[in-house]
Amino acid sequence: MKTRYTDIPAYVTKDGSEIRELMHPSLHGGTKQSLAEATVPAGTRTLLHRHDMTEEIYHVTAGSGRMTLGDECFDVVAGDSVLIVPGTVHCIEATGTVPLRILCCCSPAYAHEDTELLEAEVTP
Repeated sequence: MKTRYTDIPAYVTKDGSEIRELMHPSLHGGTKQSLAEATVPAGTRTLLHRHDMTEEIYHVTAGSGRMTLGDECFDVVAGDSVLIVPGTVHCIEATGTVPLRILCCCSPAYAHEDTELLEAEVTP
């Protein structure tokens, strides 16, 4: 199965990031994982959340940001990858002047039902 980026519509996930599902079982076949591109506009961040079942890998492709991963906070830039194990509280902020772009690999595939928001809105 092949997908073309320009044919994939973007949508906003529960955590507030804009997502393009590059490969997802519900849309493209496959059974065990999904690959998406997330965009976080400059100066904003996603909502603090966790996934009980899903393991994620974030790979930053553009911009810079600040990752909250459990009790840790650290800077990320293009080329960095972050492993997010199931149950780990996390969010990411775009700290630069351009949008933060991240490839997100999820196993099992991303599901809204597996996303538990831990805040109702972003706090300053």
